[in-house]
Amino acid sequence: MADTENGPSPDPRAALLQAVLDGLSRPQKQLPGKLLWDETGSDLFDRICGSADYYPTRTEMALLPRVAAEVAALMPPGATVVEFGSGASRKIRTLLDALERPARFIALDISGAYLQAAIERLAPDYPQVEMIPVCADYSQPVHLPVGLAGAPVLGFFPGTSIGNFLPAEAALFLRRAHTTLGPSRFLVGVDPTHDRTRLARAYGDADGLMAALHRNLLARLNRECDADFDPDNFRHEARLRDDPFRVEAHLTALAPATYRIGPTPIRFEAGESIHTDNSHKYTPEAFRRLAGRAGWRSKQVWLDPEEGFSLHLLAA
Repeated sequence: MADTENGPSPDPRAALLQAVLDGLSRPQKQLPGKLLWDETGSDLFDRICGSADYYPTRTEMALLPRVAAEVAALMPPGATVVEFGSGASRKIRTLLDALERPARFIALDISGAYLQAAIERLAPDYPQVEMIPVCADYSQPVHLPVGLAGAPVLGFFPGTSIGNFLPAEAALFLRRAHTTLGPSRFLVGVDPTHDRTRLARAYGDADGLMAALHRNLLARLNRECDADFDPDNFRHEARLRDDPFRVEAHLTALAPATYRIGPTPIRFEAGESIHTDNSHKYTPEAFRRLAGRAGWRSKQVWLDPEEGFSLHLLAA
């Protein structure tokens, strides 16, 4: 197995610190959503996926076996599968089991330790598949450590992660994925849900784990940026927005406070929030248009009967 750092910054800590200070200096304070995904955050999200209120994973896992069989029928033997945001590498099992003699699995994830542990659990069950973990930020251009020319390629981006990008960023991600994968097919998970009650339960509650996930971001800043945030002074909120339709995650200060990030003071008034993440919701037609602008052709769409999840097969 290879473990490859993709596009490392000359000073990752300095880059992180600058991104944090830039975001917290804006009128609406914000932090990059990708900072949620350290090892602790990845573990918390894995637990969220099992929550009764968090419907996307449950509906996706019910839909995926049928979809995988139909996708496998369209792929030649010996495919290379490239998963963006591999996480715990659980969903990929359904695809690997359906495909005929898959040759390689390339797993991309921003959390290197979590990714390595997931691949070590997966590899013994698929001895015939070459496993290649790649620690990379897939919101940036990704250069794989192996060539894909000449082999059938299936990209896989499960879950609702495409919704974490702003629409323009989602289109840019899809264009970059086109460049990374080359001539290929790309199976992408998309959440079409517009049921406000369902969304409020899934993103505002989820057994309290969603709040823990977002407060962990502050703990990470304390650890990695020499900050002194009090996570208990922040309430997690899920806010529903229109145009475009989305769920925004916020950490809202309960009481006035001044915190420091290194030597830099950051003042919070009571009720002032940090915008930590987005989850955009796309109808099938809206996502077809988005993918088309990024150079992909929509080949097929599978929709959960209760419209709680959709899977799109795109072609480059």
